[in-house]
Amino acid sequence: MSSADLDEDDPFEEQREDIENPMKRLFLEYGSHYLGAATIGVIASIFARILDLLPALMLGVAIDAVIRQEIGYVEAFPIGGSLVAPYVPDGRMAQFWLTIGIIAGAFLLSAVFHWTRNWGFNTFAQHVQHDVRTDTYDEMQRLNMGFFADKQTGEMMSILSNDVNRLEKFLNDGMNSLFRLLVMILGIGGLLFAINWQLALIALLPVPLIAVFTTLFIRTIQPKYAAVRSTVGKVNSRLENNLGGIQVIKSSTTESYESDRVEDVSQEYLDANWSAIRTRIKFFPGLRVLAGIGFVITFLVGGLWVIGGPPGPFSGDLSTGMFVVFILYTQRFIWPMAQFGQIINMYQRARASSARIFGLMDQPNRVGEEPDAPDLDVTGGRVTYDEVAFGYDTDEAIIEGIDFTVDSGETVALVGPTGAGKSTVLKLLLRMYDVDEGEIRIDGQNIQNVTLRSLRESLGYVSQDTFLFYGSVAENITYGTFDADRDDVIEAAKMAEAHEFIQNLPEGYDTEVGERGVKLSGGQRQRISIARAILRDPDILLLDEATSDVDTETEMLIQRSIDDLATDRTTFAIAHRLSTIKDADHILVLEGGEIAEHGTHEELLENDGLYSHLWGVQAGEIDELPQEFIERAQRRQARTEVGDD
Repeated sequence: MSSADLDEDDPFEEQREDIENPMKRLFLEYGSHYLGAATIGVIASIFARILDLLPALMLGVAIDAVIRQEIGYVEAFPIGGSLVAPYVPDGRMAQFWLTIGIIAGAFLLSAVFHWTRNWGFNTFAQHVQHDVRTDTYDEMQRLNMGFFADKQTGEMMSILSNDVNRLEKFLNDGMNSLFRLLVMILGIGGLLFAINWQLALIALLPVPLIAVFTTLFIRTIQPKYAAVRSTVGKVNSRLENNLGGIQVIKSSTTESYESDRVEDVSQEYLDANWSAIRTRIKFFPGLRVLAGIGFVITFLVGGLWVIGGPPGPFSGDLSTGMFVVFILYTQRFIWPMAQFGQIINMYQRARASSARIFGLMDQPNRVGEEPDAPDLDVTGGRVTYDEVAFGYDTDEAIIEGIDFTVDSGETVALVGPTGAGKSTVLKLLLRMYDVDEGEIRIDGQNIQNVTLRSLRESLGYVSQDTFLFYGSVAENITYGTFDADRDDVIEAAKMAEAHEFIQNLPEGYDTEVGERGVKLSGGQRQRISIARAILRDPDILLLDEATSDVDTETEMLIQRSIDDLATDRTTFAIAHRLSTIKDADHILVLEGGEIAEHGTHEELLENDGLYSHLWGVQAGEIDELPQEFIERAQRRQARTEVGDD
């Protein structure tokens, strides 16, 4: 792929660099599955276009043989006269009605072939579009979380929506027009040469100029379309961010500020698109001028020929009827040549889009598994972190030297300052990312050697960033456990202290929660998320600030349910409110991505270390904290952290 196809601001430039012949790949990997429909479309298009040429030819035959009677009916055909000779009746009126019948039959049969053509090309394009979209999404969701951290939602939506739709437009409209033009050009060109090869050469004079003009257009428009694709992603990302944060915008009274930001990215799109539009609107009128010059010259030479015989170096005869046919065909020949630029236009857009799509599909940044990987067999739930190190950026480790073991049924709590790496430790267990060094084992099995599905089905994860899907309360609780019955859903909701508020909703468990659960409070969303995890009945439970959005009284009730759920189940819990984890079997205190302390609540208080000081902060004993702890806290807050807790 040439550098002209790329834009330096394209967020997917790295994914596109190694993609060569994206359109060839599109046809081989996807189009080949629907070759039958495409073949039917092509064949039907050929017959439809041939039949489209017949009425004009019959008009010329009728003028010369029936109306003016300058020549015999069979002899009036420039080609194929011998084929129709056995069916030509004697008599002027009989030949007149035969002409009408052939023209009417051509129109009717052409309509049938046009329907078949449209069915074939639409079937081909729609199915390829469907397969490409679903495969792109499937590959996208298998990427690890590091990829999504670097890309905005709007940019990825641009690929799944705009780029895939652009492929469909070319595969349907573009290919349909391409075969139509090829048939028309070859068919008309052949008939023109059959009628009068000398005049045909005159009619074709603009063709080399059109070819040169089109080549210049392609070279100019190609990088401009790449810039347009990039700015579309920026516009989508800004709008998606603003709509998602509309409550913050309103509460901060930053409507004017956000309007300016939307105006800025929209202006970028306008500038990029208008640059492409300026090139395009110059190209097509220029192409029409070249086509018009060819038509005028053809009419001039042909008209003089019919009126006074062959002009200048030309020789031979040209009848009135064939001159009319020639003019009609010339107009239909030159105009397709002008339309060819539009097909090139669609092709270039489709090529840029397919490069982005396949670049995303080929993105290697995904958590993989061996083809013959076994399922995870959880016999007790013993989890071991063996000298684990990881960094979102390979130049800087987020955590390192993480080494501990949690026995079956035990609860381990992870505490520490913001940015210490607590959430990262749990995400590595979920294999949202793979470790850089060391390994994580469950009941002696390296989690990188088992299937992802079996691993994640064995884990129940409640994130501090609660996400609800658009749908009902019940649908959100059963997400991932789709076959659960209503009684199980209610029981899970009761354990999560959610049943009471759900019953008070307008339609109970069938109440729609809105986009991202916007109709519910943060605490209500969190309790539904906990109910979802409870319903899964996982072997190992992961709680990342599972009660951060609820009040103290509700937290007490939920914590009681979590304690019941954690009984005889290996549990990991992250909490800033240390009172919720003080009864854990083990407490790991993380600082700077390393385990600074570990022990029980009582042991850590006696150590008078970081945990003891954090406990003092929450107990309100700020004046008693050592100056060293306060200075370290200030340095931690001033340091820019990459990643999460």
